[in-house]
Amino acid sequence: MTMSRVAAIDCGTNSIRLLVADLDPNTGALTELDRRMEIVRLGQGVDRTGRLAPEALERTFAACRRYAGIIAEFGVPPERTRFIATSASRDAENRDEFVRGVVDILGVEPEVITGDQEAEFSFTGATKELAPGTFAPPYLVVDIGGGSTEFVLGDAHVEAARSVDIGCVRLTERHLTVDGALIETPDPAQVAAVRADVESALDEVARTVPLERARTLVGLAGTVTTLGGVALDLDAYDSSRIHHSRIPLPQVRDLTDRLLTATHDERAAIPVMHPGRVDVINAGALVLLTIMERLGTEEVVVSEHDILDGIAFKIAADTGG
Repeated sequence: MTMSRVAAIDCGTNSIRLLVADLDPNTGALTELDRRMEIVRLGQGVDRTGRLAPEALERTFAACRRYAGIIAEFGVPPERTRFIATSASRDAENRDEFVRGVVDILGVEPEVITGDQEAEFSFTGATKELAPGTFAPPYLVVDIGGGSTEFVLGDAHVEAARSVDIGCVRLTERHLTVDGALIETPDPAQVAAVRADVESALDEVARTVPLERARTLVGLAGTVTTLGGVALDLDAYDSSRIHHSRIPLPQVRDLTDRLLTATHDERAAIPVMHPGRVDVINAGALVLLTIMERLGTEEVVVSEHDILDGIAFKIAADTGG
Protein backbone atom coordinates (compact mmCIF):
# COMPACT_ATOMS: atom_id res chain seq x y z
CA MET A 1 0.00 0.00 0.00
CA THR A 2 1.34 3.46 -0.87
CA MET A 3 1.73 6.29 1.58
CA SER A 4 -1.12 8.79 1.83
CA ARG A 5 0.07 12.37 1.24
CA VAL A 6 -2.05 15.06 2.87
CA ALA A 7 -1.99 18.79 3.56
CA ALA A 8 -3.53 20.28 6.71
CA ILE A 9 -3.98 23.99 7.38
CA ASP A 10 -5.00 25.40 10.75
CA CYS A 11 -6.01 29.05 10.71
CA GLY A 12 -6.44 30.44 14.20
CA THR A 13 -6.77 33.86 15.78
CA ASN A 14 -3.06 34.60 15.85
CA SER A 15 -1.34 32.25 13.39
CA ILE A 16 -1.88 30.17 10.28
CA ARG A 17 0.00 26.88 10.05
CA LEU A 18 0.62 24.24 7.40
CA LEU A 19 1.55 20.58 7.64
CA VAL A 20 2.31 18.45 4.58
CA ALA A 21 2.85 14.83 5.56
CA ASP A 22 2.87 11.24 4.37
CA LEU A 23 0.84 8.80 6.46
CA ASP A 24 1.34 5.06 6.46
CA PRO A 25 -2.14 3.50 6.26
CA ASN A 26 -0.87 0.30 7.90
CA THR A 27 0.81 1.76 10.98
CA GLY A 28 -0.67 5.27 11.18
CA ALA A 29 2.87 6.68 11.33
CA LEU A 30 3.17 10.29 10.17
CA THR A 31 6.21 11.46 8.21
CA GLU A 32 6.48 15.24 8.21
CA LEU A 33 7.45 16.76 4.85
CA ASP A 34 6.87 20.44 5.60
CA ARG A 35 5.60 22.23 8.70
CA ARG A 36 5.50 25.99 8.96
CA MET A 37 3.76 28.83 10.73
CA GLU A 38 3.12 32.50 10.03
CA ILE A 39 1.71 35.05 12.45
CA VAL A 40 -1.12 36.82 10.61
CA ARG A 41 -3.24 38.02 13.59
CA LEU A 42 -6.51 37.25 11.80
CA GLY A 43 -8.36 37.95 15.04
CA GLN A 44 -7.07 41.54 15.29
CA GLY A 45 -9.87 43.54 16.94
CA VAL A 46 -12.55 40.84 16.58
CA ASP A 47 -13.30 40.82 20.30
CA ARG A 48 -14.09 44.56 20.06
CA THR A 49 -15.63 44.97 16.59
CA GLY A 50 -17.08 41.56 15.78
CA ARG A 51 -15.52 41.76 12.30
CA LEU A 52 -12.33 40.60 10.58
CA ALA A 53 -10.21 43.67 9.76
CA PRO A 54 -9.33 44.23 6.07
CA GLU A 55 -5.58 44.28 6.80
CA ALA A 56 -5.89 41.05 8.84
CA LEU A 57 -7.68 39.37 5.94
CA GLU A 58 -4.99 40.47 3.50
CA ARG A 59 -2.18 39.16 5.74
CA THR A 60 -3.99 35.83 5.96
CA PHE A 61 -4.65 35.64 2.21
CA ALA A 62 -0.98 36.41 1.48
CA ALA A 63 0.03 33.45 3.68
CA CYS A 64 -2.57 31.27 1.93
CA ARG A 65 -1.00 32.12 -1.44
CA ARG A 66 2.41 31.00 -0.15
CA TYR A 67 0.93 27.81 1.27
CA ALA A 68 -0.86 27.08 -2.02
CA GLY A 69 2.52 27.08 -3.77
CA ILE A 70 4.00 24.63 -1.24
CA ILE A 71 1.01 22.28 -1.47
CA ALA A 72 1.30 22.30 -5.27
CA GLU A 73 5.03 21.57 -5.09
CA PHE A 74 4.33 18.44 -3.04
CA GLY A 75 1.53 17.40 -5.38
CA VAL A 76 -1.23 17.15 -2.78
CA PRO A 77 -4.65 17.11 -4.50
CA PRO A 78 -7.57 19.21 -3.19
CA GLU A 79 -9.41 16.13 -1.90
CA ARG A 80 -6.50 15.46 0.47
CA THR A 81 -6.20 19.08 1.58
CA ARG A 82 -8.18 20.39 4.52
CA PHE A 83 -8.40 23.93 5.87
CA ILE A 84 -9.66 24.30 9.42
CA ALA A 85 -10.63 27.76 10.68
CA THR A 86 -10.98 28.30 14.38
CA SER A 87 -11.93 30.96 16.89
CA ALA A 88 -11.60 34.30 15.06
CA SER A 89 -13.50 33.27 11.95
CA ARG A 90 -16.14 31.56 14.09
CA ASP A 91 -16.96 34.83 15.79
CA ALA A 92 -16.80 37.29 12.88
CA GLU A 93 -19.80 38.87 11.15
CA ASN A 94 -17.96 39.00 7.81
CA ARG A 95 -16.64 35.45 7.79
CA ASP A 96 -18.16 34.88 4.30
CA GLU A 97 -15.53 37.25 2.92
CA PHE A 98 -12.86 35.12 4.54
CA VAL A 99 -14.35 31.90 3.12
CA ARG A 100 -14.50 33.30 -0.43
CA GLY A 101 -10.88 34.42 -0.31
CA VAL A 102 -9.61 31.05 0.87
CA VAL A 103 -11.58 29.17 -1.80
CA ASP A 104 -10.24 31.46 -4.53
CA ILE A 105 -6.62 30.89 -3.42
CA LEU A 106 -6.54 27.25 -2.29
CA GLY A 107 -9.49 25.67 -4.04
CA VAL A 108 -10.82 24.25 -0.77
CA GLU A 109 -13.47 25.66 1.51
CA PRO A 110 -12.41 26.47 5.06
CA GLU A 111 -14.31 24.51 7.65
CA VAL A 112 -15.27 26.80 10.49
CA ILE A 113 -15.27 24.17 13.20
CA THR A 114 -16.76 24.28 16.67
CA GLY A 115 -14.61 24.48 19.75
CA ASP A 116 -15.42 20.87 20.56
CA GLN A 117 -14.31 19.71 17.09
CA GLU A 118 -11.13 21.75 17.51
CA ALA A 119 -10.53 20.00 20.82
CA GLU A 120 -10.98 16.55 19.26
CA PHE A 121 -8.37 17.24 16.56
CA SER A 122 -5.93 18.67 19.10
CA PHE A 123 -6.29 15.66 21.39
CA THR A 124 -5.70 13.17 18.57
CA GLY A 125 -2.62 15.00 17.34
CA ALA A 126 -1.14 15.46 20.79
CA THR A 127 -1.71 12.01 22.27
CA LYS A 128 -1.49 9.51 19.41
CA GLU A 129 2.21 8.87 20.09
CA LEU A 130 2.24 9.21 23.90
CA ALA A 131 3.44 5.99 25.50
CA PRO A 132 1.30 5.08 28.56
CA GLY A 133 4.39 3.64 30.26
CA THR A 134 6.06 7.04 30.11
CA PHE A 135 3.07 9.39 30.32
CA ALA A 136 0.23 8.33 32.59
CA PRO A 137 -3.34 8.62 31.34
CA PRO A 138 -5.86 10.15 31.53
CA TYR A 139 -4.31 13.05 29.62
CA LEU A 140 -5.54 16.62 29.86
CA VAL A 141 -4.64 18.37 26.62
CA VAL A 142 -4.67 22.17 26.87
CA ASP A 143 -4.42 24.05 23.58
CA ILE A 144 -3.79 27.76 24.27
CA GLY A 145 -4.75 29.62 21.10
CA GLY A 146 -5.11 33.26 20.20
CA GLY A 147 -8.85 33.52 20.74
CA SER A 148 -9.73 30.45 22.75
CA THR A 149 -8.28 27.63 24.82
CA GLU A 150 -9.40 24.04 24.51
CA PHE A 151 -9.43 21.55 27.39
CA VAL A 152 -9.69 17.88 26.41
CA LEU A 153 -9.59 14.95 28.80
CA GLY A 154 -9.21 11.37 27.66
CA ASP A 155 -7.18 8.22 27.34
CA ALA A 156 -7.38 6.41 24.01
CA HIS A 157 -10.39 8.58 23.11
CA VAL A 158 -11.83 11.91 24.18
CA GLU A 159 -13.99 11.64 27.28
CA ALA A 160 -14.82 15.31 27.78
CA ALA A 161 -13.93 18.60 26.12
CA ARG A 162 -14.65 22.29 26.46
CA SER A 163 -13.55 25.41 24.59
CA VAL A 164 -13.49 28.77 26.37
CA ASP A 165 -12.64 32.28 25.18
CA ILE A 166 -9.35 32.88 27.02
CA GLY A 167 -6.84 33.00 24.17
CA CYS A 168 -3.62 35.02 24.41
CA VAL A 169 -4.66 37.61 21.79
CA ARG A 170 -8.15 38.05 23.21
CA LEU A 171 -6.86 38.54 26.79
CA THR A 172 -4.09 40.88 25.64
CA GLU A 173 -6.58 43.09 23.81
CA ARG A 174 -9.01 42.93 26.72
CA HIS A 175 -6.64 43.66 29.63
CA LEU A 176 -3.08 44.45 28.50
CA THR A 177 -3.66 47.29 26.05
CA VAL A 178 -4.79 50.90 26.41
CA ASP A 179 -6.42 52.52 23.37
CA GLY A 180 -4.97 49.78 21.21
CA ALA A 181 -1.40 50.24 22.50
CA LEU A 182 0.31 47.39 24.31
CA ILE A 183 1.07 47.83 28.01
CA GLU A 184 4.76 46.94 28.03
CA THR A 185 5.04 45.77 31.64
CA PRO A 186 1.61 45.09 33.19
CA ASP A 187 0.93 46.16 36.76
CA PRO A 188 -0.47 43.76 39.39
CA ALA A 189 -4.06 44.85 38.78
CA GLN A 190 -3.80 44.12 35.05
CA VAL A 191 -2.20 40.73 35.73
CA ALA A 192 -4.97 39.99 38.24
CA ALA A 193 -7.62 40.85 35.62
CA VAL A 194 -6.16 38.32 33.18
CA ARG A 195 -5.96 35.66 35.86
CA ALA A 196 -9.54 36.36 36.98
CA ASP A 197 -10.79 35.72 33.46
CA VAL A 198 -8.85 32.45 33.34
CA GLU A 199 -10.20 31.37 36.74
CA SER A 200 -13.75 32.16 35.61
CA ALA A 201 -13.22 30.13 32.44
CA LEU A 202 -11.83 27.23 34.50
CA ASP A 203 -15.00 27.29 36.61
CA GLU A 204 -16.95 26.89 33.36
CA VAL A 205 -14.69 24.08 32.11
CA ALA A 206 -14.91 22.20 35.40
CA ARG A 207 -18.69 21.89 35.04
CA THR A 208 -18.28 19.48 32.11
CA VAL A 209 -14.64 18.30 32.20
CA PRO A 210 -13.49 16.43 35.35
CA LEU A 211 -10.14 18.21 35.54
CA GLU A 212 -9.19 16.49 38.80
CA ARG A 213 -8.91 13.13 36.97
CA ALA A 214 -6.00 14.26 34.81
CA ARG A 215 -2.66 12.57 35.51
CA THR A 216 -0.63 14.15 32.68
CA LEU A 217 -1.00 17.75 31.49
CA VAL A 218 -0.05 18.19 27.81
CA GLY A 219 0.36 21.75 26.54
CA LEU A 220 -0.02 22.74 22.89
CA ALA A 221 0.47 25.72 20.59
CA GLY A 222 2.85 28.64 20.39
CA THR A 223 2.69 29.94 23.95
CA VAL A 224 3.62 26.57 25.42
CA THR A 225 6.24 25.62 22.82
CA THR A 226 7.87 29.05 23.16
CA LEU A 227 8.01 28.67 26.95
CA GLY A 228 9.50 25.22 26.36
CA GLY A 229 12.27 26.72 24.25
CA VAL A 230 12.95 29.43 26.84
CA ALA A 231 13.00 26.84 29.63
CA LEU A 232 15.62 24.85 27.71
CA ASP A 233 17.62 28.08 27.12
CA LEU A 234 17.89 27.30 23.40
CA ASP A 235 19.94 29.53 21.12
CA ALA A 236 17.43 28.92 18.32
CA TYR A 237 14.04 27.28 18.03
CA ASP A 238 14.47 23.49 17.83
CA SER A 239 11.18 21.58 17.69
CA SER A 240 12.89 18.21 18.13
CA ARG A 241 14.27 19.28 21.53
CA ILE A 242 11.13 21.10 22.61
CA HIS A 243 8.78 18.20 21.73
CA HIS A 244 7.94 16.20 24.87
CA SER A 245 10.13 18.37 27.09
CA ARG A 246 8.72 18.99 30.56
CA ILE A 247 8.45 22.30 32.40
CA PRO A 248 7.98 22.09 36.18
CA LEU A 249 5.47 24.46 37.78
CA PRO A 250 8.13 26.55 39.62
CA GLN A 251 9.89 27.16 36.30
CA VAL A 252 6.61 28.17 34.60
CA ARG A 253 6.10 30.63 37.46
CA ASP A 254 9.64 32.02 37.09
CA LEU A 255 9.32 32.33 33.30
CA THR A 256 6.01 34.14 33.63
CA ASP A 257 7.48 36.61 36.12
CA ARG A 258 10.46 37.14 33.83
CA LEU A 259 8.25 37.89 30.83
CA LEU A 260 5.90 40.18 32.75
CA THR A 261 8.77 42.33 34.00
CA ALA A 262 10.67 42.40 30.69
CA THR A 263 10.37 45.22 28.18
CA HIS A 264 9.09 44.59 24.68
CA ASP A 265 12.67 44.69 23.36
CA GLU A 266 13.88 42.26 26.02
CA ARG A 267 11.15 39.77 25.11
CA ALA A 268 11.88 40.22 21.41
CA ALA A 269 15.57 39.43 22.05
CA ILE A 270 14.77 35.96 23.41
CA PRO A 271 16.20 33.62 20.72
CA VAL A 272 13.16 31.31 20.44
CA MET A 273 10.60 34.14 20.45
CA HIS A 274 8.72 34.56 17.17
CA PRO A 275 8.29 38.31 16.44
CA GLY A 276 4.52 37.90 16.19
CA ARG A 277 4.34 36.40 19.68
CA VAL A 278 6.21 39.13 21.57
CA ASP A 279 3.07 41.15 22.34
CA VAL A 280 0.86 38.23 23.43
CA ILE A 281 3.24 35.89 25.29
CA ASN A 282 2.50 37.57 28.64
CA ALA A 283 -1.19 36.71 28.50
CA GLY A 284 -0.42 33.22 27.19
CA ALA A 285 2.02 32.51 30.03
CA LEU A 286 -0.54 33.71 32.56
CA VAL A 287 -3.13 31.34 31.09
CA LEU A 288 -0.78 28.37 31.46
CA LEU A 289 0.39 29.34 34.95
CA THR A 290 -3.15 29.87 36.24
CA ILE A 291 -4.26 26.51 34.85
CA MET A 292 -1.33 24.68 36.44
CA GLU A 293 -1.83 26.33 39.82
CA ARG A 294 -5.56 25.64 39.75
CA LEU A 295 -5.02 21.97 38.90
CA GLY A 296 -2.10 21.53 41.28
CA THR A 297 -0.12 19.88 38.49
CA GLU A 298 3.63 19.57 38.98
CA GLU A 299 4.67 19.91 35.32
CA VAL A 300 3.44 20.42 31.77
CA VAL A 301 4.54 18.16 28.91
CA VAL A 302 5.19 20.26 25.81
CA SER A 303 3.91 18.84 22.52
CA GLU A 304 4.84 20.04 19.05
CA HIS A 305 2.16 17.72 17.64
CA ASP A 306 -1.28 19.22 17.83
CA ILE A 307 -4.36 20.07 15.82
CA LEU A 308 -2.45 19.92 12.52
CA ASP A 309 -1.46 16.30 13.13
CA GLY A 310 -5.01 15.48 14.19
CA ILE A 311 -6.36 17.01 10.97
CA ALA A 312 -3.83 15.02 8.93
CA PHE A 313 -4.89 11.74 10.53
CA LYS A 314 -8.55 12.59 9.88
CA ILE A 315 -7.91 13.38 6.20
CA ALA A 316 -6.22 10.01 5.75
CA ALA A 317 -9.07 8.21 7.50
CA ASP A 318 -11.76 10.03 5.51
CA THR A 319 -10.06 9.42 2.15
CA GLY A 320 -9.30 5.77 2.70
CA GLY A 321 -5.61 6.34 3.57
